[in-house]
Amino acid sequence: MKDSGVTLVEMLVVISIISIIAISTAFSFQGWMGKYKIESQTKDLYAELMDARLSAIENKRTHFVILQDATSYTFYEDDSNGGMKVPDGDSILQEGNGATADTELPSFPKNVDYDIDWNNNSIAAKEIFSFNTRGISSVEADISVYLDRDGDGVQDAIPDYDCIAIRSTRINLGKLEINGTANRLDDECIECIIK
Repeated sequence: MKDSGVTLVEMLVVISIISIIAISTAFSFQGWMGKYKIESQTKDLYAELMDARLSAIENKRTHFVILQDATSYTFYEDDSNGGMKVPDGDSILQEGNGATADTELPSFPKNVDYDIDWNNNSIAAKEIFSFNTRGISSVEADISVYLDRDGDGVQDAIPDYDCIAIRSTRINLGKLEINGTANRLDDECIECIIK
């Protein structure tokens, strides 16, 4: 005689295996999403910096980048001399609205999901830099995203790109490297390694 049913033990084994696979997949997916979001934010900011630099060259006007704090940034085009709109601006940032202020570029200010750092430090006050009419940056600095929500000194997600190296004549995506490792914060020897 042949039984064609499933026993309770067999059913429990199958459910246990499926549960283990589902849980491990969920953890893997969460880690992947964290990496993706950090990398996406870094690449978006990189693209906007490149656009501002190219626009400065194309329009022959200085473009200003303002990191308001760790969670937002905005870009301005220099088209005011502080008293009125002029064709070529005066290379001095005039914030605000109206004819006496430089023009804030459309779709700005932007907010970010993960805090951004300036030269590997939290942004305490506004950081302002510019691209002149030849596309040359007024600073040499690194902008990075270091995600450590639980405060244990270990980066929670390790994306392929998590920093931007701004040099006078170029802007590059990079990988934040800390003391020769890619995820441990020891407060020394932090640099953006260009990939």
